[in-house]
Amino acid sequence: MDHFSRSWTALLAAVEGLPDKDFGRPSGCAGWLVRDLVCHLVIDAQDVLITLVTPEDAEPTVDAATYWKLVEPPTGDDPLDALIPRLAAAYEEPRLLRFHLDDVGRAAGRAARLADPAARVGTQDEVLTAGDYLSAYVIEWTLHHLDLVAHLPEGPEPPAETLAAARGLLERIAGTAFPASLSDRDALLVGTGRRAPTAAERAELGDLAGRVPFILG
Repeated sequence: MDHFSRSWTALLAAVEGLPDKDFGRPSGCAGWLVRDLVCHLVIDAQDVLITLVTPEDAEPTVDAATYWKLVEPPTGDDPLDALIPRLAAAYEEPRLLRFHLDDVGRAAGRAARLADPAARVGTQDEVLTAGDYLSAYVIEWTLHHLDLVAHLPEGPEPPAETLAAARGLLERIAGTAFPASLSDRDALLVGTGRRAPTAAERAELGDLAGRVPFILG
């Protein structure tokens, strides 16, 4: 849960520090501008708030790793994905989008700090502990932090400890470890298809090269 707070706080701070002109730049999410990604984060923060106030009595059906499903790469046909750019454009000014994320995002952060890690919550027809749910989101925040600064050379990187935690979770999801020669950042970018492996990395990956990318849904 500490990793959740650190990764989310760092991501909110990175958005807060973006100049207005950067909201119109491409993000690391194919087809999305930075403003589209920030709008997606507003919806993510709302999902966290909703889930943390949706208690369940049933036994957990998933944990932090099995919460994520490996899916096919997005085609752009998903209605919600198509809605995001229209919602982002409706804000018109970056300050309005920044304000909404700060407002909802800080509330999600407070709710996470107050949550009982052992409490069971429900989301997407699954049950898991609040601790596992928040741990699952570390990879979401970390990957989207990398997406946010993908085309911003001076943008702040995610914290080293949350990069390591996200890499560890991706390895659990994939059921295999990435080569130690890959940094945590590179393992996440290559492992999730955010960039293609170099020839040297492909050699290091061995059989794993034929399994990447792992697309989380």
